[in-house]
Amino acid sequence: MNAKSIMAGIALPLLAASTGAMAQDTAAAAAVVVDKGDVAWMMLSTLLVVMMAVPGLALFYGGLVRTKNMLSVLMQVMVVFSLIAVLWATYGYSLAFGGEGLFIADFSKAFLLGVTPDSLADTFTDNVKIPEYIFIAFQATFAGITCALIVGSFAERMKFAAVLAFCVLWFTFAYLPIAHMVWGAGGYLLDKGALDFAGGTVVHINAGVAGLVGAYILGPRLGYGRESMAPHSLTLTMVGAALLWVGWFGFNAGSNLEATSGATLAFVNTLLAPAAAVLAWCIGETITKGKASMLGAASGAVAGLVGITPACGSVGPMGAIVIGLACGFLCLWGVTGFKRMIGADDSLDVFGVHGIGGIVGALLTGVFTAPGLGGTGGADFDIANQVWVQAEGVLITIVWSAVVAYLAYKVVGAVIGLRVSSDDEREGLDITSHGESAYHA
Repeated sequence: MNAKSIMAGIALPLLAASTGAMAQDTAAAAAVVVDKGDVAWMMLSTLLVVMMAVPGLALFYGGLVRTKNMLSVLMQVMVVFSLIAVLWATYGYSLAFGGEGLFIADFSKAFLLGVTPDSLADTFTDNVKIPEYIFIAFQATFAGITCALIVGSFAERMKFAAVLAFCVLWFTFAYLPIAHMVWGAGGYLLDKGALDFAGGTVVHINAGVAGLVGAYILGPRLGYGRESMAPHSLTLTMVGAALLWVGWFGFNAGSNLEATSGATLAFVNTLLAPAAAVLAWCIGETITKGKASMLGAASGAVAGLVGITPACGSVGPMGAIVIGLACGFLCLWGVTGFKRMIGADDSLDVFGVHGIGGIVGALLTGVFTAPGLGGTGGADFDIANQVWVQAEGVLITIVWSAVVAYLAYKVVGAVIGLRVSSDDEREGLDITSHGESAYHA
């Protein structure tokens, strides 16, 4: 045997072993994909949702209250958002997404135990993952803005400490169970087939109901119905609404968890639905009041965004326009006719816009997801059955949130007291609660 034959006898097995190892590595790499584009998109989406809350929601609400309460609303939104972000990391994420369960998960990831930069979270594609840290951050912004939304219902009259204490209780016993039931592994509504792409039930109905209960329990503001309580700065409200609209692209399209065609569907729907709702609200105001208002246009945009939230990933663009039109007209009724019917001083119309818009959007998701109407449902999609499932999700969210909110308000009222004194309310919460003024002559 010559030297060449000897070398070939050694090299071939080594080459075969090397090739086998490479094949195994390739198969392992194909099994799990972490795409830099997906990671970048999720980081951007998370930033957009932070912008929705601070400054978007803060300015939207701040412009709607009277001058003497401007800073109190900014403070409540910012601090509530920050508080919930910390609670999300300590135990919220674990209870919502830490394991399987019908109504709640477990404490297996409390204090983010076991989560590292190498930990991965699932997306809607089996072999595609994203870093768990960005999923945690993204979902933290949802929890934070949901609790901050409730602030609008009891604006101008609730103690700052009571606001924070209520949000801790409601977040723990209402937001986390609903989030798990809708999005968590083994969740009751998820397993029933309920469709809620970005939070119609989890965020908007949940917050709207909690706010309405608070408005009833605290009672109306001093002078409500007798004194002018007009917004002090519709300019700031319009700026806030615009920031909400821009940030909502991260809220909705980011919920796809990947930078794919699914995200583009949610993206275009997030453009069209609020545009349609703005037009509907303006038409409704022109018919009923003779003039379309800036406040109405801004409210219409938010109503359309709320309505398309549960549907954005499963309905077509024409379905999104119809949902936007429906939310524009029905939420206008919600902040006028319905508000008069129930007699509650929901200061900034949280239920009229988020509650009613969330309900309308959740139910119409069951209609326009049908493939025959441009949606992404399968060939066996049944509109009647899906609307029934959607209605069950809406009902569970309303009852659960209302009961938890009522008990939480009562507990906080007994321990801290809910409402500021009459003198403090007349002077304004900026000075009496925070020792500052938004404006100086």
